[in-house]
Amino acid sequence: MTDHSNIPRTTPRYSSTFDEYTMSEIRRAAATGIYDIRGGGAKRKVPHFDDLLFLGASMSRYPLEGYREKCSTEVVLGTRFAKKPIELKIPITIAGMSFGSLSANAKEALGRGASAMGTSTTTGDGGMTNEERGHSTKLVYQYLPSRYGMNPDDLKRADAIEVVVGQGAKPGGGGMLLGQKITERVAKMRTLPVGIDQRSACRHPDWTGPDDLEIKIEELREITDWEKPIYVKVGAARPYYDTALAVKSGADVVVVDGMQGGTAATQEVFIENVGIPTLAAVRQAVKALQDLGMHRKVQLIVSGGIRNGADVAKALALGADAVAIGTAALVALGDNDPHHQAEYEALGTTAGAYDDWHEGRDPAGITTQDPALMARLDPVAAGRRLANYLAVLTLEAQTIARACGKSHVHNLEPEDLVALTIEAAAMANVPLAGTNWIPGSNGNF
Repeated sequence: MTDHSNIPRTTPRYSSTFDEYTMSEIRRAAATGIYDIRGGGAKRKVPHFDDLLFLGASMSRYPLEGYREKCSTEVVLGTRFAKKPIELKIPITIAGMSFGSLSANAKEALGRGASAMGTSTTTGDGGMTNEERGHSTKLVYQYLPSRYGMNPDDLKRADAIEVVVGQGAKPGGGGMLLGQKITERVAKMRTLPVGIDQRSACRHPDWTGPDDLEIKIEELREITDWEKPIYVKVGAARPYYDTALAVKSGADVVVVDGMQGGTAATQEVFIENVGIPTLAAVRQAVKALQDLGMHRKVQLIVSGGIRNGADVAKALALGADAVAIGTAALVALGDNDPHHQAEYEALGTTAGAYDDWHEGRDPAGITTQDPALMARLDPVAAGRRLANYLAVLTLEAQTIARACGKSHVHNLEPEDLVALTIEAAAMANVPLAGTNWIPGSNGNF
């Protein structure tokens, strides 16, 4: 009989298809019979701005002297039709995040931080709070399919209106706010029962296409005496056509949100498998504006996974007028801070990976309505941290622009970029590094 005890065994090997996370999700689904809900954006690796590099000035280009020669950053949004366009000091805005998904202190902190840097913040599903309006010098009011918290008086109090067609984390889907976060104040603002799960609509109830949207935008302009810019926000799916139709409908500004953009809560399968990356969306949206002769006349804001000044500069170089940040802004406030590691572990997760925002148990006091947890977030200190972060993003973008010889960050252009991968080169429509080859360079996307 053969003795097998001394035969060497191969090292156990996980399947790349059925990896450890996938198997744990199968076991969870088998045990519960329900799909997983979480917050945040896509966690899978997709082509992103990291796959692009800038070509700094050398012999053939003349750089600007750092900090001595001016590099401007201001941007004006809503110049097409609005009597009172929004003038921002920096091309970085705060994306829409609702009171309900975020605490009142977090909304106040976002307003404080944005105002300190001369930029705008945005409401969200659920309406406008006095904390947010009172501490935001420039506030964009979101007009969403759910109409939760919609108030014509608040429309007039806003500095711009953003008609939300979709989000990058869930284009074609609605949001969720579970009952544990629907307090008396949240319920009153949204006209909902206290403690009952809320699921937002996935489409507007009173229009079904661009012709109807044009009528709706006219209504919003009349309510605000044609003073306020009207944005249209779309989740990145078919950005060329969506941008063109938004322009046709009369938008002053188009917001395109890639799949790395966050959400308060939706299905995990939705977040990871619907939509396209931000990098793939920018050039298509710009191409639509260019084909219509509206580039820089209708402004483009890009969002979804913006993390640093290099991301900002790359989005602008590809043709955006500004960017919006959401998840990064929450991190700046204190979200997922290792300071709360012990409490994250008690919730079954770890700092940096906590995404169960729908449960309302956020130790940082940001994605919660629990009074004791909310009180942990000092809106003054958190607002200061956000302002610091926005200042760094701006300085980093200016540093890159100067290195490329630009006196304004909007002077960055695709010619300043190369790609590290074939995929990124094709998506961004810039050459592969070290070559003059642009995959698909016949102009088709």
